[in-house]
Amino acid sequence: MGGVVHFEIPADDQDRARNFYNQALGWRIDPMPEMDYNVVITTPMDENGRPTEPGAINGGMMAREGELTTPVITVDVEDIEATLRTVEQLGGSVVKPKETIPGMGHYAYFKDSEGNILGLWENLPADAGGATG
Repeated sequence: MGGVVHFEIPADDQDRARNFYNQALGWRIDPMPEMDYNVVITTPMDENGRPTEPGAINGGMMAREGELTTPVITVDVEDIEATLRTVEQLGGSVVKPKETIPGMGHYAYFKDSEGNILGLWENLPADAGGATG
């Protein structure tokens, strides 16, 4: 736990940003219009959708809005709600409380003691049909 597992890039113009990152870095970016989100593939994946290269991560791209105006790194935790309580005890704040992506897991955003926004990820339990690890 505590490892970086995802990144997100906010964009004012998602079409322009998809084109930029595809041409500049060779990333495959798959739009998910129903979620106003894009899946950013930076590295090969296995049949379970996990990166095949140790330490490599994939990410996402979304509309720049609200407090999500700069790139965000997302960290894997065992319990988002407990982590958010600790964040608040240490002087941070909750930007977006825990939400669920069905069949995958839970996420939230917080602001650290320095004003940076980070994401949290909690996998669904293995018996709930989500990925583990």
